[in-house]
Amino acid sequence: QSNIRIRTTIPMGLRSVVGVFSVLLQTNRNLSLVAATANKSAFVVPETHSGSVQSFSVKASPSNNSMDGLLVDPVYPGTAVERMQNVRARVEELKQQNKLVDAPWEEIRRRILWAGGLKDLPTSIPGQGYTGHSFNDFNHVDLTCMLDQMSDNENDGKVKGIAIGNRLGNGIRVASLEELGRGGSWSTCAMGCNQEPPQDVAHIQFQARIAFKLVWVPNPAYDTFVLVDDDGKLLATGKPSNGPLPAMRERQMNYHIVKGSKYAVEAEKLAKAAVSSKE
Repeated sequence: QSNIRIRTTIPMGLRSVVGVFSVLLQTNRNLSLVAATANKSAFVVPETHSGSVQSFSVKASPSNNSMDGLLVDPVYPGTAVERMQNVRARVEELKQQNKLVDAPWEEIRRRILWAGGLKDLPTSIPGQGYTGHSFNDFNHVDLTCMLDQMSDNENDGKVKGIAIGNRLGNGIRVASLEELGRGGSWSTCAMGCNQEPPQDVAHIQFQARIAFKLVWVPNPAYDTFVLVDDDGKLLATGKPSNGPLPAMRERQMNYHIVKGSKYAVEAEKLAKAAVSSKE
């Protein structure tokens, strides 16, 4: 949508703000202005890389009504929205280039880290940027993009099964790639995601959506995975070539913690399709 629909009268002092809107709309025709006020202007992003519809806001400074260009998710305000969108764009790039199949798992895992805006730091100290565990076990499979001011949030006990505190801020700052935009990235714990709304680290501790979640497909070999977005929509499918994978128990547990939720749907579809093709 490229037409602007203004639902409120815009005072003379907001003309500069409207000028900024025009620039944004010229560069991204997927953004549609639906309201304008002195303190906040809401945008609707009709289509994300997954095809889902989500609403975001652009923050304005309350003192001078100038835009700082920061997209904000009104439901999960800790989300680094621009960074999340850029992460999904990288996932799409990997998908289009077939970079998630026919390669050793560790090579694919490094590509997933890159897409998520994380450095490959397998020798760093845990808590100081170490990412050797990321996507390598059943639990650390949520790629979360959080705003800088949220990075030091701690678990106050609301996320069950996760240590009280769960201080991740310094590791996030060390491991995050800056080129994807404001905020940071981390492979947060998925436990609790099978509830609605999700009760996991991303949504509770960081008040953020996930950019994607890795789920292993429950076929007999558990040798295929899907990347799904915050709504459970399919972003990409991957299948490493022969070689070491995360332990079978880890892959099975990974599916188990999402079973019954929106995040399991695409993995289950692939598993059923594989069975049908053999009949």
